[in-house]
Amino acid sequence: MSQCETPASSPGLPKSAEGDPVFAEPWQAQAFAMTVRLHQQGVFTWAEWAAALSREVHRPGRAGDGSDYFDCWVAALSTLLSETGVASEAEQAALSERWSRAAEATPHGNPIYLENAPA
Repeated sequence: MSQCETPASSPGLPKSAEGDPVFAEPWQAQAFAMTVRLHQQGVFTWAEWAAALSREVHRPGRAGDGSDYFDCWVAALSTLLSETGVASEAEQAALSERWSRAAEATPHGNPIYLENAPA
């Protein structure tokens, strides 16, 4: 990956004093890591990713202050997963629903496992 294609150098990402990306919530770091890994595996180019993220960030109704940046990130990733045939919107929705059921079935403070989702 060239310097101009390095995800960590993307404008708008929060950075630590050392210049490393930082995240407000663990899910943001996980979404970032999944995106980088899928790019590294050739699922999409960084240019395709940047275009998808740009579409989401500039979609009408998005927060003007950027507070929904990682919501845009996840929406862009979901769109690319669907467009590339990795996972359809229906497959993503079904998996999201399973994770929700698993979370609801898990006592507070315990790890959430997908296999704990009630049928």
